[in-house]
Amino acid sequence: MNEPLADAVLEIPASELQHFFNDLISTFNSLNDLLRDNAILRGKELAELNTRANQAVKAAQSPIEKLLVLNAFIRQQIGHVGRALQARLPTTPTDQGVIRQAITKVALRAQAIVEHVKTIAEGKKEVAFNSSQTRDFLAGREGKPPSRRDTIRALKRAENICPALACKPTPGDGRQTMRLTARAEDLKDTSFVEESVHRANRQRSRMEEIRMIFFKEGVF
Repeated sequence: MNEPLADAVLEIPASELQHFFNDLISTFNSLNDLLRDNAILRGKELAELNTRANQAVKAAQSPIEKLLVLNAFIRQQIGHVGRALQARLPTTPTDQGVIRQAITKVALRAQAIVEHVKTIAEGKKEVAFNSSQTRDFLAGREGKPPSRRDTIRALKRAENICPALACKPTPGDGRQTMRLTARAEDLKDTSFVEESVHRANRQRSRMEEIRMIFFKEGVF
């Protein structure tokens, strides 16, 4: 009669556990990129998730427990993605007729803002585009104005993808109205850049720290 699996004692080489843990790290990092790039979790929320994962893996007492803890955080990431997919709006055609998912709505707004600012900058030395103007612009595209928070998110994303733009409060405005500013000359021939590269690198560094903790000498 075969021994039940639950009672079996398995001898697993450390190298195989390391390979499995490396795969989990890669999965965690890929999901981090997905959460960030699609604005599902960004900034403080994403940093807090990474900090919790780091601390939990450090606190785990055994290699298997560390694997289970990291896998639990991966399941959390998948949960965030699933809820975002359920909440997304129907797909809509862009100006070029390409269908894009509403899950990238912040990014699409930012790209539209950048192109609009380039248009209104023509023939000028400098250009400014504040949050009130942004809400009106987006309302014309989407049928209703976005919230102030979503407007600010779109302005900051526009700054991130277009280096020529600066997103700062309007000087002398007691309400601290945010606005994008740029020299018209700097907007010429600009292209979108990958957002949050440094932040992504910091997150990956945290996970590399987990990797070293997991496989430090004597852990097995």
